Amino acid sequence: MDAREVKRLAASGEQFTVELKGETSAALSDGELVHAVVCLANAEGGTILVGIEDDGEITGARRRHGERTDPSRLAALIAARTQPPVRTEVTVVDVDDVDVVAVTVPAGGRLVGTTDGKYVRRAIGSDGRPECAPMHSAELLAAEIDRGARDFAALDVPEAEFTDLDPLEFDRIRRLVRETEGRGDPSLLELSDFDIAVALGCVSGTRRDPAIRAGALLLFGSEAALAKHIPTHEVAFQALRPDLTAEVNDFFCWPLLRVADELLSRFRARNTQDELQVGLLRVAVPAYPEASLREATMNALVHRDFTKLGSVHVQWYADRVEISNPGGFMPGLDPGNLLVAPPTPRNPLLADAFKRAGLVERTGRGVNLIFGGQARYGRALPDYHRSTREHVTVVIPGGPANLALVRFLTEESEAGRQMGFEQLLVLNELAHERRITTAEAATLLQEDTGSVRGVLNRMVDAGLLEARGERKGRVWMLAPALYEAIGEGSGYVRGRGFDAIQQEQMILQYVEAYGSITRGQAAELCRVKPEQARRVLKRLTERGDLGLVGEKRGARYERSPKL
Repeated sequence: MDAREVKRLAASGEQFTVELKGETSAALSDGELVHAVVCLANAEGGTILVGIEDDGEITGARRRHGERTDPSRLAALIAARTQPPVRTEVTVVDVDDVDVVAVTVPAGGRLVGTTDGKYVRRAIGSDGRPECAPMHSAELLAAEIDRGARDFAALDVPEAEFTDLDPLEFDRIRRLVRETEGRGDPSLLELSDFDIAVALGCVSGTRRDPAIRAGALLLFGSEAALAKHIPTHEVAFQALRPDLTAEVNDFFCWPLLRVADELLSRFRARNTQDELQVGLLRVAVPAYPEASLREATMNALVHRDFTKLGSVHVQWYADRVEISNPGGFMPGLDPGNLLVAPPTPRNPLLADAFKRAGLVERTGRGVNLIFGGQARYGRALPDYHRSTREHVTVVIPGGPANLALVRFLTEESEAGRQMGFEQLLVLNELAHERRITTAEAATLLQEDTGSVRGVLNRMVDAGLLEARGERKGRVWMLAPALYEAIGEGSGYVRGRGFDAIQQEQMILQYVEAYGSITRGQAAELCRVKPEQARRVLKRLTERGDLGLVGEKRGARYERSPKL
């Protein structure tokens, strides 16, 4: 933190992550400072600036330790008066001959309070300005769940009894295990209802005196028990016409396994499909890959925040399916790292139960199935960017499949050349966009450029891609054989042609600006090898656009006199 940064923050005024504390009227007490630290730590972290008024005027901070403010002593005081201790970074910054104390607060990995038991959080007040609001008991629990420190499904429900659980739902999980093609846990099949509940971790104690947890009610509870003990639970299925009127608008307060079963049945009833003949093989091409719909929906059911009001919504539009659930992404997750971040379930007990029932991918890479399912049929990838701190929303686009790409992938699979997940995403992107840079591929795959460059080079070696240009100017496009295989042979020609035209125009613009260009400068400008640059310059010279002046190392190209 330096004077320039302090001035910038002061000019911007108080923000969700910036707290201004002036001391012109009275000194800021230690308790008030610790209170502000706890407030930011229980949100996204941020910076407290002591010595700046609410209107952004820099008036200076009072000295806290005799003739100066000792940053290490102030940081130690904050750590000593917070529980768990918050490790802040304290800096005293000279701004126009007055001191400003900057306290940088990290976001809490878990809920933070003062040592005298006060819990506050950053919030937006009714006037639209950030403030520190007290945290009530329900919010304390929700904050612990959001941080992954508590599992709502593992909480005991003292008033619940084993008779609140429906025997039909235990039969359902046994059926799901049998029907889910080896994804489920067969060890559950021979267990009694009570033993299944114990094995899933949602009931503890003895048969005579069982302790029922929230997960038991969510998985196996009767509707009456769910309404009584977990009233926030609700799932909506809506089928919407093009004019957005509802064709179907159903709400369920059923146990999760029953809801999952119902939604899968509705998907299968609505999910139309075409057939593609590949040799002697008939390939079904669904409107939506069932694995994508299943994993996205099960994720919404399992990862929703049950401390918040609101329904899990599954909305079936004419051209897309939208699935949303209350509760934002878990810490460390965002739309930009979903493909590579480790699985972080909000309700681990429910996540494990769905895996053992065979409803979701057991490796925890269900999001990859959602993306891979779309890519395999040449459709646009799922979009999570409408998600907020309060909701996670995924949009799964529909539309016609790229049948030529489906045919190619099927033929490759039949020949024993199965495409990997990363290859699928790259091929699907290039089938839409024709070319991709290494940086764009890194964003697509959510990997670093070094790893992605290796993926792309292996695809070149496999005859799937062709690289054009050098270093940072390198672009990747489908190989000629693959363009032909997907019925887009002219796309390859156009792509190569656009490269040549672009290179010629760049060289002519350079000569217009600087008078001449050498072969080395042309190679650097177009990001190609010198031999490739020589061929471009030769074409321009033969066409009369440029003229060669000088020889050997002194050779350069200028505008032709006729121009």
